[in-house]
Amino acid sequence: EPVLTPEVRRLVDAVAARYAGTRPDVLRLAIPPRHAGAEKASNKAGSAPALLPVVDPVDPAGWGRYNRGDQFLDALHAGRSARAVWQALPGEQWCERLAEAAAQTVSGGHGVLIVVPDQRDIDALHRAAIARIDESAVVALAAGLGPSARYRRWLSVLRGQARLVIGTRSAVFAPVERLGLVVVWDDGDETLSEPRAPYPHAREVAMLRAHQLRCAALIGGYARTAEAQALVASGWAHDLVAARPIV
Repeated sequence: EPVLTPEVRRLVDAVAARYAGTRPDVLRLAIPPRHAGAEKASNKAGSAPALLPVVDPVDPAGWGRYNRGDQFLDALHAGRSARAVWQALPGEQWCERLAEAAAQTVSGGHGVLIVVPDQRDIDALHRAAIARIDESAVVALAAGLGPSARYRRWLSVLRGQARLVIGTRSAVFAPVERLGLVVVWDDGDETLSEPRAPYPHAREVAMLRAHQLRCAALIGGYARTAEAQALVASGWAHDLVAARPIV
């Protein structure tokens, strides 16, 4: 089964060039080791995606508290390449907001990729996501799954079954079909920086991917990194913040 899609190949080449690395080094980060047993089992199980993955229409009230938040949701549904740096309100239920953004994108017929720092964040976001998107269309990827489970889930992404992929730093390379939105939460967390050569950061890989595919991108957190602010200052992304009275 071909595991390297043309889209991921272009991304791998771009990451290798940006970080002065080699293609094999980036490929081992992008594609998990093959597990023949998991491949055979998933072939027998089939991979029919959910017909109506979004459970209910998205309530825009949560994003409405941010300037141009409603417009951002509309752009996601329409498949436009809206790019934003989101500064979450104090005490904001960030999982709920990201699940709403994902559901809005999926309802428009596109895939979503969300990268978070650790397993606790994956679990919290997965609970919020399956309340809005059919569970069969949501896949969580993490290194702690073990080789069999990780490869089985990764295959479901490759075959187009998953519409929303949640994972840690290596998931940023996941071959999501018709990717419409890529999200990185808490990009200042050091775990999002790969400790193996050529040491890519998930935020930079996500931005390269959004640029290549001309899809929407969202960098979020309670605090803003200098790198995220540079995206706003350059005009590549716009601010997604609440008015001072709301803060």
